[in-house]
Amino acid sequence: MAFEGLSEKLQHVLGKLSNRGRLTEVEVKAAMREVKLALLEADVNFKVVKGFIKNVTERAVGEDVLTSLTPGQQVIKIVRDELVHVLGDTNEGVNFSANPPTIIMMCGLQGAGKTTMCGKLAQMWIQDGKKVMLVALDIYRPAAIDQLKIVAEQSGADFFEQGQQDVVKTAKQALSIAESKLTDIVILDTAGRLHIDSEMMDELIRVADKVKPHEKLLVVDAMTGQDAVNAATAFNESLELDGVVITKLDGDSRGGAAISVKAVTGKPIKFAGIGEKLSDVEVFHPDRMAGRILGMGDMLTLIEKAEKSFDETQAAELERKIRKAEFTLEDFLEQMGQLKNMGGIEDMLAMMPGGNKFSGMQLDEKQMAQTEAIIQSMTMDERRRPNIIGGGRKKRIARGSGTKVQDVNRLLTQFEQMKKMMKSMTKRGGKGMQMPF
Repeated sequence: MAFEGLSEKLQHVLGKLSNRGRLTEVEVKAAMREVKLALLEADVNFKVVKGFIKNVTERAVGEDVLTSLTPGQQVIKIVRDELVHVLGDTNEGVNFSANPPTIIMMCGLQGAGKTTMCGKLAQMWIQDGKKVMLVALDIYRPAAIDQLKIVAEQSGADFFEQGQQDVVKTAKQALSIAESKLTDIVILDTAGRLHIDSEMMDELIRVADKVKPHEKLLVVDAMTGQDAVNAATAFNESLELDGVVITKLDGDSRGGAAISVKAVTGKPIKFAGIGEKLSDVEVFHPDRMAGRILGMGDMLTLIEKAEKSFDETQAAELERKIRKAEFTLEDFLEQMGQLKNMGGIEDMLAMMPGGNKFSGMQLDEKQMAQTEAIIQSMTMDERRRPNIIGGGRKKRIARGSGTKVQDVNRLLTQFEQMKKMMKSMTKRGGKGMQMPF
């Protein structure tokens, strides 16, 4: 989980401050030394750490803080505010053109996840009602064009390629077709290299000069740490980037690259890749990310995920079924599918205040998959009328799902308990339900 190691350490340090009625300057500076060590261990750029600690300390040792009734809470707020500032203050968004198509030029080294990110952004914008075209400009990496074609099909985007011909010519042809098809957004998937070299940069500069993209976005791998920051610096010096996209943020428990890149390059992080699926992408909000790091949660992102995953009409029908005690295992299976569309349980918990304490809940994910397998091994009639499931049916369901009869019994018992609980909650005007896994 992103920032897991840093989050635990910062919360431990700041938690000790919040438990004290009064603070001295010595105690604040001692805490800041621990914060400094935690940031360095998270692979945050040392110059960024130095500035961060200096700014927080200057504000935290002021008389207004040390003599207040809640000095610990004020120090935590100062740390949060400075963390938001380092991450970029606010999300600056994409500079969409008033006259479509908007041209997005995607750059990056090989292995950073650039081509997949093209598909993720395409799918995200398509879901927002935009028409998107992906253009293959990586004519060097084997199968790069084929990979982008597959990603385009999966995301629902149009696709354009002209094989090995000059990339500037291909880009211009793509834009001409995009204009005729009233395409809203054109995403150029440019060539990367294993390392930064003059040949790659010259080609990128040539494309940018001729095509005039509205956004030049650099894709960097969060797991490469300060190498990602160094790459961003080098690309920015040659191309004058408009923003950065961080990938594999879910796989980096340190998060140093994400914290460093804005402060070092001056370019904002605009999007973050948080998984392998095309739906695993988020708009990067510095204030929300700071909240996650400090264990304060990120309820806004969680709500946005829920709104995208749950259909209002289906939700109303579900409430009706619950009120009339018509909620079935088929309905439950459907709700589990929508829950999975929001991401893993661990990721969702991390967005809730204090949720990072539940990191590593792999058991729940396994039980969720087991529950799904059991229900899928039932007939449609059994899902709708679980009371007909006797001993023989239970044995068949257990064999079909690779589980034991006891597991089937447990699910049926918990499902009945859940139905009673949900019905009583709707009678009281409450909302929500406890999943039996």
